[in-house]
Amino acid sequence: MILLFQKILIANRGEIALRIVRACREMDIKTVGVFSDIDRNLIHLRDVDQKVALGGNSPAESYLNIDKILKACFLTKADAVHPGYGFLSENVLFVQKLQENGIAFIGPSVNVLQKMKNKLSAKKIIHDSGVPVVPGSLEVVNTLQEAKKIASEINFPFMMKACLGGGGRGIRVVENDKNLEEAFKSARREAKMAFGNEEIYIEKILDNARHIEVQILADRFGKTIHLGERECSLQRRRQKILEEAPSPFLNDNLRKKICDAAVKAAEALEYSTCGTMEFLVTDDQRFYFMELNARIQVEHPITEMISGVDILREQIQLASGEPLQLNINQFNQRGHAIEMRINAEDPFRNFIPAPGFIKNYETPRGPGIRIDSHCYSGYEIPSFYDSLIAKLVVWDTDRIHAIRRSREALHSFVVEGVPTTIPFHLKILQNDDFLRGVFHTRFIEDEIEDI
Repeated sequence: MILLFQKILIANRGEIALRIVRACREMDIKTVGVFSDIDRNLIHLRDVDQKVALGGNSPAESYLNIDKILKACFLTKADAVHPGYGFLSENVLFVQKLQENGIAFIGPSVNVLQKMKNKLSAKKIIHDSGVPVVPGSLEVVNTLQEAKKIASEINFPFMMKACLGGGGRGIRVVENDKNLEEAFKSARREAKMAFGNEEIYIEKILDNARHIEVQILADRFGKTIHLGERECSLQRRRQKILEEAPSPFLNDNLRKKICDAAVKAAEALEYSTCGTMEFLVTDDQRFYFMELNARIQVEHPITEMISGVDILREQIQLASGEPLQLNINQFNQRGHAIEMRINAEDPFRNFIPAPGFIKNYETPRGPGIRIDSHCYSGYEIPSFYDSLIAKLVVWDTDRIHAIRRSREALHSFVVEGVPTTIPFHLKILQNDDFLRGVFHTRFIEDEIEDI
């Protein structure tokens, strides 16, 4: 196997940067690390072949600064950039500039990212391929009258969403016709301010739905496969907290239908490298495409644990132009995996972020336990970035054993100096409805948010 990449610049930080470095070293690819002022002591910088200071601390000064990232590529002669997740991972302008300068992007093509940039246009492509999408509008909603007409067709509640939206901006929840007009005006106003485009569309809110995502791998030669689904319904304020694979809600028939639909949607978008197709599934087992995440996902380790596939390595190989060697029949899902996001947040004070020094840091060990983390005793969690300390990933032969192993691992996880979400995860894992696999996207807010 001959890889096209000689040197990859990692345009990210924290645990995902460390994960990328280790994958590259296994593949004999040289690496470049970039860092902000406060990140100069991150663990992955000890292992890279070269490192470049970006300066500043805020994301805008560092990891979101396209010109600085490009300059670092030129200085180190990196021939590819791995964006990780977040930051510039789905930024069309960034990918275009890399392309103009002959630098590869380890992710989907500019064409795909442009399709996905307009969420309504992407939704139409998926709909036209025959994959069901969340009920709502397939055209831009330009007037209040149009909004009222759609409301009469799909009923309340629903969301008004910016066509070029992202990061939760440009979204308004409409519970009834009393706040319809104000929501319409404010959604368009925020969309214009945030994205320079006031176009919005409407999407039905599906109460008590499950959030199911499917891991996709695709090459540039038209071959696309899936690696099964992940259950991502345990969320707080639309942010995932705990994920597991496979989903306890899906039966074999529904699982096959959703995974096949994910492949079909990826093919319709002419997608390549790794990506995630996200769906909402209702109580009556109807499923609807929601969105595509065109990057490596935070929760990719649980799929790796049950499939035995190194997704990051596959992503790099696919981005280099190599054909996909895996077949769907080459692996069998084995056992059950759970990922718990250990964040520096105070669950007793409305999950307020809690940056600070970690005085003592001891991670659990043993069979079926994986820790993806960049932290250590004495590490300072900065206030400029997300509060993720570690991803605790646990595997066992079945769901109940994975839950029991997860509880024990959490009890053995020591983080002193800052509050964490560890006690909240323990509460989830002791909840009767969770144990029975009966939960949905509002479960945490409705059932167990208060600890």
